[in-house]
Amino acid sequence: MNRRRVLQAVAAGTTVLAGCSATEPDSAGATATSDAGGSATELPAGIYVQSFRESMSMQGTVDAGPYRVAFMYASPHAFWTMNGRERSKTPKSGEIHAMASVWDRESGRVIPETGLTLTIRRDGELVSEEVLYPMLSQTMGYHYGANFSLSRSGSTPADGQYVAGITVGAVPDGVELTGSYEGRFHEPATAELGFSFTERDREQIRSESLDQAGDPGALRLMQREGIPQATAPATDALPGTVFGEPNSDDAILAVGATDDRADGDSSYLYVSPRTRYHGTVLPAMALTAEREGGESVSLSRTLDPVLGYHYGATVSTLNENERLRFVTDVPPQPARHEGYERAFRQMPPVTVTV
Repeated sequence: MNRRRVLQAVAAGTTVLAGCSATEPDSAGATATSDAGGSATELPAGIYVQSFRESMSMQGTVDAGPYRVAFMYASPHAFWTMNGRERSKTPKSGEIHAMASVWDRESGRVIPETGLTLTIRRDGELVSEEVLYPMLSQTMGYHYGANFSLSRSGSTPADGQYVAGITVGAVPDGVELTGSYEGRFHEPATAELGFSFTERDREQIRSESLDQAGDPGALRLMQREGIPQATAPATDALPGTVFGEPNSDDAILAVGATDDRADGDSSYLYVSPRTRYHGTVLPAMALTAEREGGESVSLSRTLDPVLGYHYGATVSTLNENERLRFVTDVPPQPARHEGYERAFRQMPPVTVTV
């Protein structure tokens, strides 16, 4: 599957730092599980504990225009890409699973849907170039990643130093930017960062099987100093009134409304979706709100400093005890690592009462 087409479907001043080769294990292997059940052979619906815990090699951070980018890698992974509600498995390949996180240098908030391209060079010669998938992982959260080969024409990968060239794309026109984000993130930016691939690096990247594999639940998010996670705001920090937090296929849809963002006899209706267990944002969905009386409202993908990444629209004033029905027309389109590939796909409609 062509990575550029996948990213297009999802959307429908350079500083150079040396790689640090530090290894970051994921969080002590603790899990946040619900009821017991499920196994590696009979997986439950929704989120389940992945079958392994691993460490990764953190290679450094670099500024790219208004963004800061962290670059790291682990062993190659299998993962699943999305096309609507259908998923396709991408097998392990290459020598590394390259990963990047991108956030706004001013606010420190992760910026979803920017799109990333990674080129890898050694001794000035191009080794590999790919578009990174936006991804959801239990330990990495929302990030960009893909498997990469470090070899030329089938030869054995050479140990030593490489250069990662990172291009951060603009936030697509389909995402509204509000508040202090308005007018920002419309231009691509590039940066370079050196990284190493040696026997020592490979020895530091470890993986172990987990006895909890297949149970409902998830490994904890990694906490990495100086690298923010793409988590949705806590519900008690959301503006206005939150009417409910229904679960749709292990996506928690925090539904609320505020009058502060609307004029006259209207309200700003929003949905702030996040993963069960971790509260990781769920970008690149299509959501419709259905009101009593038959009115349907398409909610726009929006990035806001207070509401974070959410889906919203201005509607006529909501009535007390009015029932609102939310239909997921397109589920979240980021690729998924193991443990997430069965969740956030079918997403049946949910209802809340004002």
